Amino acid sequence: MNAVTKRTVTTVDTGETVHDVPVLVDYHMNDGYDWMDEISEHGWAVIPSWGCDGWDLGQWPYIMVAGIRTADEIGNLFGMATYCEGDVRTTFYRTKARFWTAISEQAFFHWKNGQAQGPDDLPEAAAELPGRYRMPYAVRDAA
Repeated sequence: MNAVTKRTVTTVDTGETVHDVPVLVDYHMNDGYDWMDEISEHGWAVIPSWGCDGWDLGQWPYIMVAGIRTADEIGNLFGMATYCEGDVRTTFYRTKARFWTAISEQAFFHWKNGQAQGPDDLPEAAAELPGRYRMPYAVRDAA
């Protein structure tokens, strides 16, 4: 059983059909850590933290969000996959902005539902998240 297969997809943000992209599929063989290892061999990476302060993105090894940047003849493609106890959903985006929005929506969902530790001052809806919660976590240089 393989966690990755090549498929034709439609980008969520632009509605383009893209052929032969690495799509993550359901993985019920082992656990999330094994899934993480398997997908990394195909260019995917699990995103551990999100937002300005690096809050949890998921609840390892049960819930994870992974991403990939690849390209076709038109330009960049950004893939996001959600893993929940072996059930996997993969989506692709043409723009980095829409990719980040999708990840932010996942982060909000898990923070709001107590499935991951997040900020204390969450708004009522993901669309209302402040910009500082809608970005990849970047480790600051030590002073």
